[in-house]
Amino acid sequence: MDNTSYKIIKHIGVISSEKNGWKKELNLISWFDKAPKFDIRDWAPEREKMGKGITFSEDEMTRLAELLAQMPGKS
Repeated sequence: MDNTSYKIIKHIGVISSEKNGWKKELNLISWFDKAPKFDIRDWAPEREKMGKGITFSEDEMTRLAELLAQMPGKS
């Protein structure tokens, strides 16, 4: 994975799984020894590869949760 330095602080959960074993996960990750951020990205079965992802600070994740809570329920 090139020179990417990361440590998964906490595995929060799997959002989805593909037939090929890749999983979209929500984790708390420290990138390059910085403060941990919430991270959503695809991971290969043994985490030997990763896809592009998006990170959120705690404040951003709180706001995202608020927005998701406002979504209308399924009929």
